[in-house]
Order: sequence, then structure tokens, then C-alpha cells
Amino acid sequence: MAGLRGVAAPALSAWRGRSGRRYVVGVHDLAEPDLAEVDEGVVIAVRRDEAGIAQAVSIAATGKGPRERLHCNWLARARQEGATEMHVHRLAEGETERRAVVLDLAADTEQANA
Repeated sequence: MAGLRGVAAPALSAWRGRSGRRYVVGVHDLAEPDLAEVDEGVVIAVRRDEAGIAQAVSIAATGKGPRERLHCNWLARARQEGATEMHVHRLAEGETERRAVVLDLAADTEQANA
């Protein structure tokens, strides 16, 4: 535990998919270095409205392979849409499950990048 001192734990939140399933996410600033650290997961680009309510701008699945990684153009598009945060769900196992999570969460948005 001594090695964890001084390291802030990421803020946690959750999104609920159209299926009713709840997905726990870590909340991070929308920054390219942080995005590069995401190996396998589901990334939600988020903007907040005037009341502070999170709104998904874009949702994508990422993987270890270069084809599955997010590119800088995804980050640029998310920023153009007003995103300032990325919420990362890391509990989906495998590409098929990650894509299913994206589709479940993106049911109410047209910004899915499965």
C-alpha cells in the first residue's frame, strides 16, 4: 500500500445502457497522453451541459492492435463537439464484448464507433 501514496485514484462514475445494464467508468481529462494509455476498453468522449450533466459525444471500443486503437482524429472530433472528459470502461473482456457495450451505450446517440 505504501506504493500507492500520493497517487490519486481516478474518479468513478457509471453509464446505463439501453439494456439497463450499468457500466462503471473511470473519469479522465480528454488528453492525448491519457488516451494513448487505454489498451482494451470502451471510451466515451463526454461534454457537460450548463447543469454539469454528462453527455456522450462519441463512444468507441479500443484494443491492443493498432487497428483497434483510437486515433488522434477521434480526439480532435470529440473536442470539436465540446468534449472535455473521457470515461473509460475497462471491464469488457474481448473485442466482441467491447463492441456490444458500445452498441448498448450508443443506442441513444449517433456517435458510436464500434
